[in-house]
Amino acid sequence: MSKQSILGRIAQLAKANINSLLDQAEDPQKMLDQMVRDYTNSIADAEAAIAQTIGNLRMQEQDYQEDVRAAEDWGRKALAASQRADEMRASGSGEAAKFDNLAKVAIGKQMQSESEARSAEPSIQSQNEVVDKLKTGLQTMKGKLDELKSKRSELIARSKVAEAQTQVHDAVKSIDILDPTSEIGRFEEKIRREEAKVMGQQELAASSLDAQFEALEDVGQQTEIEARLAALKQGSQGQLGAGSSQTADASGAVDAEVVDR
Repeated sequence: MSKQSILGRIAQLAKANINSLLDQAEDPQKMLDQMVRDYTNSIADAEAAIAQTIGNLRMQEQDYQEDVRAAEDWGRKALAASQRADEMRASGSGEAAKFDNLAKVAIGKQMQSESEARSAEPSIQSQNEVVDKLKTGLQTMKGKLDELKSKRSELIARSKVAEAQTQVHDAVKSIDILDPTSEIGRFEEKIRREEAKVMGQQELAASSLDAQFEALEDVGQQTEIEARLAALKQGSQGQLGAGSSQTADASGAVDAEVVDR
């Protein structure tokens, strides 16, 4: 993955407005889960790309330092050869030109190393800027990831609370004794019907018992009537018997009187 694409992706994810995205999501929790996965994967890719970029930068810096050291080394060699040439020239030796040529060669090498070092400086500076941006973007992404995880935890907690509240509400509603549609309401209504049935049976039994007592009273009255009637009849027969006896006595007396005559 190129540095430019990594930078663009980091910038895009770092600028993402999590709250706005969640407001537009049909299922915020699923979207948060997906965003956490995307950010985690992007951070892993960014870390790999940044590590490679830093590694390349350090290699360029090492090459730059080598060019700087080489330029310094060739400069010392050129100075030493030039001084040696001056010494030989002062002593009348014919080898002075030889050391001057060596000094020139060393100066050429010094200039080449300096040129390579100068040409590497802009690239190194640019790479340092890129690495700084990548590091900053990576830290921003990690902050966003922490924010996402926090949002997800908060959302899950709120979802569980809402679910628990719904369950409690449903449970309370199901045991509302004032609600005729609740189980307790239906059970109470059933008991009331049973109680009404018992009351009806008791009332019916009471009515039947009263009727039986009334019947007994009627029987007692009829019995008394029959008893009184029997008593009347017995009384009448007694009176009739007494009358017949008196009649017989009278007839006997008459008959005796006739015989006497």
